Amino acid sequence: MPATVVAPEQSTTPRGRPVQPFDVLDACHQQMVTALQRLQDLVAHLEETKGVDGKAQEMARAIFHFFMDTARQHHIDEEKHIFPAMLRSGDDDLIRHTLRLQQDHGWIEEDWLELAPQIESIAAGYNWYNLEQLSLAVPVFVQLYQDHLALEESLIYPEARSRIAEWDLNGMGREMAQRRRARI
Repeated sequence: MPATVVAPEQSTTPRGRPVQPFDVLDACHQQMVTALQRLQDLVAHLEETKGVDGKAQEMARAIFHFFMDTARQHHIDEEKHIFPAMLRSGDDDLIRHTLRLQQDHGWIEEDWLELAPQIESIAAGYNWYNLEQLSLAVPVFVQLYQDHLALEESLIYPEARSRIAEWDLNGMGREMAQRRRARI
């Protein structure tokens, strides 16, 4: 089953306040860590079984849906709401790191577009994949994502939390929720 990110205005915390945009972004990062591990597990499973079985199909289906939808929506959220504030910061290091993260999004998408047809074929139950290529490409994809997440969590998100005003967060939350509702 694909991971689902809760839109900010669709849920509340135990205290009854709307879920904040950074809560959604942080939750998605946790889902990414899980999806990346599942991707590695899928390759290991294929190496062990030498073919597609029901477990491989189920794993591939969840991975495919996550990276085709949730991960892409997450990158849109960052590009629209997080990165612009960092680029306007006037801080050269922050700007440089933000530009790197934007470039990462391009590399991540390019890597995913190479992996996606193989993952989709596994999800459909076909043996139209190249195990050697997956064994080489998946670790590169995983490492790129892990480095990307680490930079966001250690520098960009803390800076964004301190720089984005409350009224901007409210608008950010509304836009994120509307975009997600439009996809349903």
